[in-house]
Amino acid sequence: MSACSNEARYAIWQRDDASVVSCTEKVKVMNENLDEIAQLMQDALEDGILMEVSEAQMKDVLHKLVDALHNPYGQR
Repeated sequence: MSACSNEARYAIWQRDDASVVSCTEKVKVMNENLDEIAQLMQDALEDGILMEVSEAQMKDVLHKLVDALHNPYGQR
């Protein structure tokens, strides 16, 4: 994990109407999910670099994965 503190990385989680999600358990789950995703992405990047894949390409592929995410619940 990077040297920056977790607090600096975490978002202030908001709803579509821009109101803040304040439930402690919801925020905790979102932050834990973010930690897990960040670690998995870092591991994938490092694996790619060790296997001589371009760092720029790895980051591009990871960005495309995010861009391809879809909301299975539709608009709320």
